[in-house]
Amino acid sequence: MSFRKQASIIVKKKKQQTKRQKGDRVATSVANVKVVGIGGGGTNAVSRMAKNFVRGVDFIAINTDHQDLDHCEVRQRIYIGRNLTRGLGTGMNPDLGRQAAEENRSEIAETLRGADLVFIAAGLGGGTGGGAAPIVAEAAKQNGALTVAVVTKPFGFEGNQRERVAQESLGKLRDKVDALIVVPNDRIFAIISKETPLLKAFEAIDDVLKNAVRGIVELIAVPGIINVDYADVRAVMQDAGGAVVSMGIASGADRAVNAVNMALNSPLLETSAEGAKGILLGVSGGRDMRMNEINEAAKLVAQVADPGARIIFGAYHDKQLRPNQIKVMLVATGFNGGPTGSSLFGGHHFGEVRTDVFGDFKSGIGPYATPRQKPEAGAPLPRKKESPPSSKPEPPSKPHKDGDRSGEAKEEPPAEPRKKEADIWDIPTFLRRKKR
Repeated sequence: MSFRKQASIIVKKKKQQTKRQKGDRVATSVANVKVVGIGGGGTNAVSRMAKNFVRGVDFIAINTDHQDLDHCEVRQRIYIGRNLTRGLGTGMNPDLGRQAAEENRSEIAETLRGADLVFIAAGLGGGTGGGAAPIVAEAAKQNGALTVAVVTKPFGFEGNQRERVAQESLGKLRDKVDALIVVPNDRIFAIISKETPLLKAFEAIDDVLKNAVRGIVELIAVPGIINVDYADVRAVMQDAGGAVVSMGIASGADRAVNAVNMALNSPLLETSAEGAKGILLGVSGGRDMRMNEINEAAKLVAQVADPGARIIFGAYHDKQLRPNQIKVMLVATGFNGGPTGSSLFGGHHFGEVRTDVFGDFKSGIGPYATPRQKPEAGAPLPRKKESPPSSKPEPPSKPHKDGDRSGEAKEEPPAEPRKKEADIWDIPTFLRRKKR
């Protein structure tokens, strides 16, 4: 072998060794993230997530239904309650789900070992998701992981019993996780049309869970212009209790402000982020994203948050966005918990509105409400037309003693002009509350 060939081999080996060392450094510097789907709803959600997700995330499926678990497309699967349920599920009994998870607690804990961040996806109202989720969350926290649950509540048409089971499971899960994100299934009707097929509707629900998990993971996994790391996420979400995760995408004029308003007023949110004490804000776009747009987005979020809130901000390029689009990802914790209808700008949508979770857009409502628009939640109802004065004479009032005014008709204050009332409702809610 010639000297030149030997030298070439040595250089090649050196390069491969350096590449491996760099890869090891990258692997150890990125947080270890695991996403666990529990029960039928949870395993379906993680199956869809695993097909197109940020690399480096481990997916785990846990279920008592052996047949359902066999159809799950996730590699890591834990079949719980083998002796208890014999693979036949729990029949909407959370106590059976809890016992099944206890039967395999050591296997669950071992699977979650080494995780820095654990997401738990489940549909509440069933036996496995509602009963096993608190046990899995407890095992994750005991391993030292930041534990975030993203769960759905049943449809209203599923009945009172399932709703009661969901509420009981929610109460038990809340005490076991750092942050709890709740998405009512009924909210999905706000983003699907009447013609949406059943399968597509359930896929939309899975996408809601996926976007919530993906939004947080992207903040810490994607290299950014302004980085958000795992410590930042932990600072905002550790022992936070209730949390909301929302996304807005807009293009055109005022795209950054419109995207923030879409995130703040998402129809999927059960509570608003108004008064939040902890906020993670991620703004992403193309190479044309301007500093002024980032500044406008951050200022708008700061107006909604608590004056002493911890706000952590990140910015990065996203190649998956269309030209001229900006995406805003908002994670809020420690909020007042008011209904979304009372959040910023009275629950209106702005600019280009996302019509469904599959990425189609169309021109939507402008920045101000017009008289022809359908009244939004929190908007004043139109006044009734005044009836013409009656031709019949009014009966004389009964005589009364001095000082006794009970028989007199109370004089009503004059009505304010309609224009003034309309102007008041154009003012953002949080400013109106301060004026009171």
